[in-house]
Amino acid sequence: MPDAPAPSNLPVPVSPSAEARAGALMSIDRGALERVLARAAELQAVAGDDGAPSDGLTEQQLLDVGSEVGLSAAHLRLALAEERTRSAVPHERGLVAQMAGAATASAQRMVNGTPAAVLAALGQTMVRDESLSVKRRYADRVTWEPRRDFWATFRRFVPASGRAYDLVLANEVAATAIAVDDSRTLVRLDADVSRTRAQRLQGGVAVASAGTVVGAILFGVVMIVQPLLIPAIAAAAIPTVAGLAGGAAVARTHRQIVERAQLALEQILDRVEHGEARRPLSILDVLVR
Repeated sequence: MPDAPAPSNLPVPVSPSAEARAGALMSIDRGALERVLARAAELQAVAGDDGAPSDGLTEQQLLDVGSEVGLSAAHLRLALAEERTRSAVPHERGLVAQMAGAATASAQRMVNGTPAAVLAALGQTMVRDESLSVKRRYADRVTWEPRRDFWATFRRFVPASGRAYDLVLANEVAATAIAVDDSRTLVRLDADVSRTRAQRLQGGVAVASAGTVVGAILFGVVMIVQPLLIPAIAAAAIPTVAGLAGGAAVARTHRQIVERAQLALEQILDRVEHGEARRPLSILDVLVR
């Protein structure tokens, strides 16, 4: 009679039940959900349901998807508005940004009113309070530039209201307004001050170069009069170090310009938020328009 097979210690695979499989499929954490949605968006961008190219989700489709995963429609609309007002301003790194500061000042806020009304109020306060003029108009974006005429220059040098007109140092000031809902608008202001930064950097380089040249001349003179290396280096080090320090100080003055421009943008949003941007224009305001 043959011997019975020895019992195996290996576990016997058991097929999971339908309930277990359903529970495993439904157990998706937030990280996995975000990855799935991102991957689905990538796939849809390559080809739609019918195989045709697609540009992505519409706003309503995104709201429908968000509601299905428990996201508030109000939060989604606000996130959409923030994305649309986000300017293509790269996060600056490197020696220039660390020494002189940013090339752009920005401010963002949600205010009451429609985009058209908010842009109209911004246009009025830019002309009246900041001595700017319209450069370009788009559907949801307006850009301004400093006025260069006689009356605008006179007003800056003889300010009647005590304003500093800090935005006149900007190449361009832009406003983007996106509706969050029927009564609220997200507005973003950006001031491009890259030109003033380049000027400060050029000034800093000139000061540092002058100190270096003076140091080199002193080094040569000392070596001719008394050819000793240590005294020559000491004589050259003083103007060289002073020039480098002075050049860095000149470049850092741009930081004050960025801070003043940032404050000016926040003050403009304060006036729009509290309804002060639509104050009637004076005779001088009309002259410099």
